[in-house]
Amino acid sequence: MHGTKILEEADRLMTVCNSCRYCEGLCAVFPAMEMRRAFSDGDLNYLANLCHGCGACYTDCQFSPPHEYNVNVPRTLAMARAESYAAYAWPRACSVLFARNGLAIGIAAALSMAAFIFGFAAFNDRQVLFGVHTGPGAFYRLMPHNVLIALFGAAFLYAIVALAMGVRAFWRDIGEPVGMLADAGSLWQAMKDAGQLRYLDGGGVGCVNADERPNDLRKIYHHFTFYGFALCFAATCAATLYHYLLAREAPYPWWDLPVVLGSLGGIGLLIGPAGLWFEKWKRDPALVDEKRAGMDTAFVAMLFLTSLTGLALLLWRDTPAMGPLLALHLGVVFSLFITMPYGKFVHGIFRYAALVRYARERRMTEHTV
Repeated sequence: MHGTKILEEADRLMTVCNSCRYCEGLCAVFPAMEMRRAFSDGDLNYLANLCHGCGACYTDCQFSPPHEYNVNVPRTLAMARAESYAAYAWPRACSVLFARNGLAIGIAAALSMAAFIFGFAAFNDRQVLFGVHTGPGAFYRLMPHNVLIALFGAAFLYAIVALAMGVRAFWRDIGEPVGMLADAGSLWQAMKDAGQLRYLDGGGVGCVNADERPNDLRKIYHHFTFYGFALCFAATCAATLYHYLLAREAPYPWWDLPVVLGSLGGIGLLIGPAGLWFEKWKRDPALVDEKRAGMDTAFVAMLFLTSLTGLALLLWRDTPAMGPLLALHLGVVFSLFITMPYGKFVHGIFRYAALVRYARERRMTEHTV
Protein backbone atom coordinates (compact mmCIF):
# COMPACT_ATOMS: atom_id res chain seq x y z
CA MET A 1 0.00 0.00 0.00
CA HIS A 2 1.13 3.52 -0.77
CA GLY A 3 0.57 6.81 0.96
CA THR A 4 -1.78 8.25 -1.70
CA LYS A 5 -3.99 7.01 -4.53
CA ILE A 6 -1.77 8.78 -7.04
CA LEU A 7 1.25 6.81 -5.87
CA GLU A 8 -0.79 3.62 -6.09
CA GLU A 9 -1.65 4.48 -9.69
CA ALA A 10 1.99 5.34 -10.40
CA ASP A 11 2.99 1.92 -9.03
CA ARG A 12 0.47 0.23 -11.34
CA LEU A 13 1.77 2.10 -14.37
CA MET A 14 5.41 1.42 -13.56
CA THR A 15 4.59 -2.28 -13.23
CA VAL A 16 2.93 -2.27 -16.66
CA CYS A 17 5.80 -0.28 -18.19
CA ASN A 18 8.37 -2.59 -16.61
CA SER A 19 6.75 -5.47 -18.46
CA CYS A 20 6.74 -3.65 -21.79
CA ARG A 21 9.93 -1.51 -21.82
CA TYR A 22 9.14 -0.06 -25.25
CA CYS A 23 9.90 3.50 -24.02
CA GLU A 24 13.26 2.81 -22.38
CA GLY A 25 15.13 5.02 -24.86
CA LEU A 26 12.94 8.12 -24.41
CA CYS A 27 14.26 9.51 -21.11
CA ALA A 28 15.83 8.63 -17.76
CA VAL A 29 12.59 7.47 -16.10
CA PHE A 30 12.36 4.11 -17.81
CA PRO A 31 15.98 2.95 -17.36
CA ALA A 32 15.69 3.96 -13.69
CA MET A 33 12.41 2.05 -13.46
CA GLU A 34 14.01 -1.06 -14.94
CA MET A 35 16.46 -1.20 -12.04
CA ARG A 36 13.53 -2.01 -9.74
CA ARG A 37 11.00 -4.79 -9.37
CA ALA A 38 8.98 -3.10 -6.62
CA PHE A 39 8.40 0.56 -5.89
CA SER A 40 8.34 2.30 -2.53
CA ASP A 41 6.81 5.77 -2.10
CA GLY A 42 10.32 7.20 -2.24
CA ASP A 43 11.07 5.34 -5.48
CA LEU A 44 7.90 6.67 -7.10
CA ASN A 45 8.59 10.24 -5.98
CA TYR A 46 12.11 9.84 -7.37
CA LEU A 47 10.78 8.68 -10.75
CA ALA A 48 8.13 11.41 -10.76
CA ASN A 49 10.75 14.13 -10.29
CA LEU A 50 13.03 12.48 -12.83
CA CYS A 51 10.24 12.86 -15.41
CA HIS A 52 10.48 16.07 -17.48
CA GLY A 53 6.93 15.81 -18.84
CA CYS A 54 7.79 15.73 -22.55
CA GLY A 55 4.80 13.48 -23.28
CA ALA A 56 6.59 11.21 -25.76
CA CYS A 57 5.81 8.03 -23.81
CA TYR A 58 2.10 8.85 -23.94
CA THR A 59 1.97 9.09 -27.73
CA ASP A 60 4.29 6.08 -28.21
CA CYS A 61 2.46 3.80 -25.76
CA GLN A 62 0.24 1.07 -27.14
CA PHE A 63 -1.62 0.96 -23.80
CA SER A 64 -2.49 4.67 -23.51
CA PRO A 65 -6.20 5.69 -23.47
CA PRO A 66 -8.62 4.51 -24.73
CA HIS A 67 -6.90 1.15 -24.07
CA GLU A 68 -8.29 -0.63 -21.03
CA TYR A 69 -4.88 -0.46 -19.30
CA ASN A 70 -5.25 3.35 -19.33
CA VAL A 71 -1.52 4.04 -19.18
CA ASN A 72 -0.84 7.79 -18.90
CA VAL A 73 2.62 8.14 -17.40
CA PRO A 74 3.17 11.92 -17.97
CA ARG A 75 -0.03 13.01 -16.24
CA THR A 76 0.23 10.52 -13.39
CA LEU A 77 3.84 11.45 -12.65
CA ALA A 78 2.94 15.16 -12.91
CA MET A 79 0.32 14.60 -10.22
CA ALA A 80 2.81 12.62 -8.12
CA ARG A 81 5.35 15.45 -8.51
CA ALA A 82 2.84 18.01 -7.27
CA GLU A 83 2.05 15.79 -4.30
CA SER A 84 5.76 15.43 -3.55
CA TYR A 85 6.17 19.22 -3.36
CA ALA A 86 3.52 19.27 -0.64
CA ALA A 87 4.72 16.09 1.08
CA TYR A 88 8.27 17.36 1.60
CA ALA A 89 7.46 21.05 2.12
CA TRP A 90 8.42 22.77 5.35
CA PRO A 91 6.38 23.72 7.23
CA ARG A 92 3.76 21.40 5.80
CA ALA A 93 0.76 23.64 6.55
CA CYS A 94 2.05 26.36 4.22
CA SER A 95 2.17 24.01 1.23
CA VAL A 96 -1.54 23.22 1.53
CA LEU A 97 -2.44 26.90 1.76
CA PHE A 98 -0.32 27.91 -1.24
CA ALA A 99 -1.41 24.93 -3.35
CA ARG A 100 -5.03 26.01 -3.16
CA ASN A 101 -4.56 29.74 -3.58
CA GLY A 102 -1.08 30.10 -5.05
CA LEU A 103 -1.58 32.97 -7.48
CA ALA A 104 -3.92 34.90 -5.19
CA ILE A 105 -1.52 34.63 -2.24
CA GLY A 106 1.44 35.59 -4.39
CA ILE A 107 -0.24 38.73 -5.73
CA ALA A 108 -1.67 39.63 -2.29
CA ALA A 109 1.79 39.30 -0.69
CA ALA A 110 3.35 41.44 -3.43
CA LEU A 111 0.75 44.20 -3.11
CA SER A 112 0.88 44.10 0.69
CA MET A 113 4.65 44.55 0.79
CA ALA A 114 4.46 47.25 -1.89
CA ALA A 115 1.81 49.05 0.18
CA PHE A 116 3.96 48.74 3.30
CA ILE A 117 6.99 50.27 1.57
CA PHE A 118 4.81 52.95 0.00
CA GLY A 119 3.24 53.74 3.38
CA PHE A 120 6.62 53.76 5.11
CA ALA A 121 7.90 56.35 2.66
CA ALA A 122 4.71 58.42 2.87
CA PHE A 123 4.86 58.44 6.66
CA ASN A 124 8.41 59.78 6.66
CA ASP A 125 8.21 62.20 3.74
CA ARG A 126 5.36 62.27 1.22
CA GLN A 127 7.40 64.24 -1.28
CA VAL A 128 9.88 61.35 -1.53
CA LEU A 129 7.28 59.14 -3.19
CA PHE A 130 6.89 61.16 -6.38
CA GLY A 131 10.09 63.14 -6.34
CA VAL A 132 12.87 62.79 -8.91
CA HIS A 133 15.90 61.13 -7.32
CA THR A 134 19.09 60.43 -9.21
CA GLY A 135 22.61 59.33 -8.45
CA PRO A 136 24.03 56.86 -5.92
CA GLY A 137 21.69 56.08 -3.03
CA ALA A 138 18.56 57.34 -4.83
CA PHE A 139 16.66 54.12 -4.14
CA TYR A 140 17.27 54.42 -0.41
CA ARG A 141 15.38 57.70 -0.23
CA LEU A 142 12.24 55.56 -0.23
CA MET A 143 13.43 53.22 2.54
CA PRO A 144 16.85 53.03 4.25
CA HIS A 145 19.21 50.36 3.00
CA ASN A 146 19.49 48.64 6.38
CA VAL A 147 15.70 48.35 6.70
CA LEU A 148 15.45 46.82 3.22
CA ILE A 149 18.23 44.36 4.04
CA ALA A 150 16.49 43.33 7.26
CA LEU A 151 13.13 42.72 5.54
CA PHE A 152 14.38 40.97 2.43
CA GLY A 153 17.22 39.20 4.19
CA ALA A 154 14.70 37.62 6.56
CA ALA A 155 12.44 36.57 3.67
CA PHE A 156 15.36 35.14 1.70
CA LEU A 157 16.72 33.31 4.75
CA TYR A 158 13.29 31.81 5.39
CA ALA A 159 13.10 30.61 1.78
CA ILE A 160 16.57 29.02 2.00
CA VAL A 161 15.78 27.22 5.28
CA ALA A 162 12.39 25.99 4.02
CA LEU A 163 13.92 24.77 0.74
CA ALA A 164 16.79 23.05 2.55
CA MET A 165 14.42 21.22 4.90
CA GLY A 166 12.26 20.08 1.99
CA VAL A 167 15.19 18.85 -0.10
CA ARG A 168 16.65 17.08 2.93
CA ALA A 169 13.38 15.16 3.44
CA PHE A 170 13.14 14.31 -0.27
CA TRP A 171 16.77 13.19 -0.46
CA ARG A 172 16.35 10.86 2.49
CA ASP A 173 13.07 9.43 1.25
CA ILE A 174 14.45 8.49 -2.17
CA GLY A 175 17.13 6.50 -0.39
CA GLU A 176 20.19 8.68 -0.78
CA PRO A 177 22.23 9.41 2.37
CA VAL A 178 23.98 12.75 2.61
CA GLY A 179 27.35 11.06 2.05
CA MET A 180 26.37 10.40 -1.56
CA LEU A 181 26.90 14.11 -2.24
CA ALA A 182 30.63 13.39 -2.15
CA ASP A 183 30.31 11.60 -5.51
CA ALA A 184 31.71 14.38 -7.71
CA GLY A 185 31.17 12.44 -10.93
CA SER A 186 27.44 12.02 -10.33
CA LEU A 187 27.05 15.63 -9.23
CA TRP A 188 28.80 16.86 -12.38
CA GLN A 189 26.81 14.57 -14.69
CA ALA A 190 23.55 15.71 -13.09
CA MET A 191 24.64 19.33 -13.48
CA LYS A 192 25.28 18.82 -17.19
CA ASP A 193 21.97 16.99 -17.68
CA ALA A 194 20.06 19.71 -15.84
CA GLY A 195 21.85 22.57 -17.59
CA GLN A 196 21.16 21.07 -21.02
CA LEU A 197 17.64 19.82 -20.15
CA ARG A 198 18.81 16.56 -21.66
CA TYR A 199 15.58 14.67 -21.00
CA LEU A 200 13.16 17.34 -22.20
CA ASP A 201 13.38 16.23 -25.80
CA GLY A 202 11.16 13.16 -26.10
CA GLY A 203 14.07 10.97 -27.06
CA GLY A 204 15.27 13.52 -29.61
CA VAL A 205 12.08 14.71 -31.31
CA GLY A 206 10.94 17.31 -28.77
CA CYS A 207 7.90 17.77 -26.53
CA VAL A 208 4.45 16.61 -27.59
CA ASN A 209 1.66 19.17 -27.97
CA ALA A 210 -2.08 18.97 -28.57
CA ASP A 211 -1.56 18.42 -32.31
CA GLU A 212 1.01 15.64 -31.57
CA ARG A 213 3.70 17.48 -33.55
CA PRO A 214 6.78 17.54 -31.27
CA ASN A 215 8.97 20.62 -30.98
CA ASP A 216 11.65 22.06 -28.69
CA LEU A 217 9.83 25.24 -27.68
CA ARG A 218 9.29 24.15 -24.06
CA LYS A 219 12.98 23.37 -23.81
CA ILE A 220 13.92 26.77 -25.26
CA TYR A 221 11.58 28.66 -22.92
CA HIS A 222 12.89 26.68 -19.95
CA HIS A 223 16.39 27.78 -20.93
CA PHE A 224 15.30 31.42 -21.13
CA THR A 225 13.72 31.12 -17.69
CA PHE A 226 16.57 29.28 -15.98
CA TYR A 227 19.42 31.34 -17.38
CA GLY A 228 17.42 34.55 -17.00
CA PHE A 229 16.96 33.75 -13.31
CA ALA A 230 20.66 32.88 -13.01
CA LEU A 231 21.68 36.21 -14.58
CA CYS A 232 19.37 38.15 -12.27
CA PHE A 233 20.85 36.32 -9.28
CA ALA A 234 24.33 37.13 -10.56
CA ALA A 235 23.30 40.79 -10.89
CA THR A 236 22.15 40.81 -7.25
CA CYS A 237 25.45 39.25 -6.14
CA ALA A 238 27.43 41.80 -8.17
CA ALA A 239 25.42 44.67 -6.66
CA THR A 240 26.08 43.29 -3.16
CA LEU A 241 29.82 43.24 -3.85
CA TYR A 242 29.64 46.76 -5.25
CA HIS A 243 27.87 47.99 -2.13
CA TYR A 244 29.95 46.31 0.55
CA LEU A 245 33.38 45.98 -1.07
CA LEU A 246 33.50 49.02 -3.34
CA ALA A 247 31.21 51.29 -1.28
CA ARG A 248 29.13 52.05 -4.38
CA GLU A 249 25.40 52.47 -3.87
CA ALA A 250 22.58 51.67 -6.28
CA PRO A 251 21.29 52.68 -8.73
CA TYR A 252 24.18 52.03 -11.09
CA PRO A 253 24.77 53.35 -14.63
CA TRP A 254 23.35 51.39 -17.58
CA TRP A 255 26.78 50.04 -18.52
CA ASP A 256 27.71 48.74 -15.05
CA LEU A 257 27.86 44.99 -14.47
CA PRO A 258 24.81 44.67 -12.15
CA VAL A 259 22.62 46.54 -14.64
CA VAL A 260 23.91 44.64 -17.69
CA LEU A 261 23.42 41.26 -16.01
CA GLY A 262 20.04 42.26 -14.60
CA SER A 263 18.82 43.59 -17.95
CA LEU A 264 19.80 40.43 -19.83
CA GLY A 265 18.30 38.27 -17.10
CA GLY A 266 15.15 40.37 -17.05
CA ILE A 267 14.64 39.93 -20.78
CA GLY A 268 15.06 36.19 -20.33
CA LEU A 269 12.47 36.23 -17.54
CA LEU A 270 10.00 37.99 -19.81
CA ILE A 271 10.42 35.62 -22.73
CA GLY A 272 10.77 32.37 -20.77
CA PRO A 273 7.75 32.51 -18.41
CA ALA A 274 5.48 33.98 -21.11
CA GLY A 275 6.54 31.21 -23.50
CA LEU A 276 6.08 28.49 -20.88
CA TRP A 277 2.60 29.74 -20.06
CA PHE A 278 1.67 29.80 -23.76
CA GLU A 279 3.07 26.30 -24.34
CA LYS A 280 1.22 24.99 -21.29
CA TRP A 281 -1.99 26.42 -22.70
CA LYS A 282 -1.36 24.62 -26.02
CA ARG A 283 -0.56 21.22 -24.51
CA ASP A 284 -2.82 18.22 -24.79
CA PRO A 285 -5.10 18.30 -21.70
CA ALA A 286 -4.47 14.56 -21.32
CA LEU A 287 -0.86 15.34 -20.35
CA VAL A 288 -1.52 18.16 -17.88
CA ASP A 289 -2.37 18.02 -14.18
CA GLU A 290 -4.91 20.83 -14.37
CA LYS A 291 -6.15 20.51 -10.77
CA ARG A 292 -2.74 21.31 -9.28
CA ALA A 293 -1.69 24.23 -11.47
CA GLY A 294 -2.09 26.91 -8.78
CA MET A 295 1.51 27.31 -7.65
CA ASP A 296 2.85 26.55 -11.13
CA THR A 297 0.97 29.58 -12.39
CA ALA A 298 1.97 31.62 -9.34
CA PHE A 299 5.67 30.95 -9.77
CA VAL A 300 5.66 31.76 -13.49
CA ALA A 301 3.62 34.89 -12.80
CA MET A 302 5.96 36.05 -10.02
CA LEU A 303 9.01 35.56 -12.26
CA PHE A 304 7.36 37.47 -15.09
CA LEU A 305 6.22 40.30 -12.81
CA THR A 306 9.63 40.51 -11.14
CA SER A 307 11.20 41.05 -14.53
CA LEU A 308 8.50 43.39 -15.80
CA THR A 309 8.60 45.67 -12.76
CA GLY A 310 12.41 45.56 -12.64
CA LEU A 311 12.79 46.61 -16.27
CA ALA A 312 10.12 49.30 -15.84
CA LEU A 313 12.04 50.63 -12.85
CA LEU A 314 15.23 50.70 -14.93
CA LEU A 315 13.52 52.64 -17.71
CA TRP A 316 11.77 55.22 -15.47
CA ARG A 317 14.08 55.42 -12.48
CA ASP A 318 14.97 59.05 -13.24
CA THR A 319 11.32 60.17 -13.26
CA PRO A 320 8.64 60.75 -10.58
CA ALA A 321 7.47 57.16 -11.22
CA MET A 322 10.57 55.77 -9.51
CA GLY A 323 9.05 55.61 -6.02
CA PRO A 324 5.87 53.67 -6.87
CA LEU A 325 7.74 51.39 -9.29
CA LEU A 326 10.43 50.60 -6.72
CA ALA A 327 7.80 49.79 -4.09
CA LEU A 328 5.95 47.52 -6.53
CA HIS A 329 9.13 45.78 -7.68
CA LEU A 330 10.30 45.12 -4.15
CA GLY A 331 6.85 43.81 -3.25
CA VAL A 332 6.95 41.30 -6.09
CA VAL A 333 10.49 40.20 -5.16
CA PHE A 334 9.39 39.70 -1.54
CA SER A 335 6.43 37.61 -2.69
CA LEU A 336 8.70 35.54 -4.94
CA PHE A 337 10.96 34.76 -1.95
CA ILE A 338 8.21 33.60 0.41
CA THR A 339 6.40 31.50 -2.22
CA MET A 340 9.50 29.79 -3.65
CA PRO A 341 9.53 26.81 -1.23
CA TYR A 342 5.92 25.87 -2.03
CA GLY A 343 5.62 26.03 -5.79
CA LYS A 344 7.24 25.14 -9.07
CA PHE A 345 10.62 26.52 -8.02
CA VAL A 346 11.29 23.39 -5.97
CA HIS A 347 10.91 21.16 -9.03
CA GLY A 348 14.30 22.31 -10.27
CA ILE A 349 15.98 21.34 -7.00
CA PHE A 350 14.12 18.04 -6.64
CA ARG A 351 14.84 17.21 -10.28
CA TYR A 352 18.53 17.89 -9.82
CA ALA A 353 18.56 15.59 -6.77
CA ALA A 354 16.80 12.90 -8.83
CA LEU A 355 19.33 13.35 -11.64
CA VAL A 356 22.17 12.92 -9.14
CA ARG A 357 20.68 9.64 -7.98
CA TYR A 358 20.14 8.47 -11.57
CA ALA A 359 23.71 9.36 -12.53
CA ARG A 360 25.01 7.42 -9.53
CA GLU A 361 22.84 4.40 -10.32
CA ARG A 362 24.13 4.35 -13.88
CA ARG A 363 27.73 4.59 -12.72
CA MET A 364 27.23 1.77 -10.23
CA THR A 365 25.52 -0.39 -12.90
CA GLU A 366 28.37 0.22 -15.36
CA HIS A 367 30.93 -0.77 -12.73
CA THR A 368 29.16 -4.05 -11.99
CA VAL A 369 28.72 -5.10 -15.63
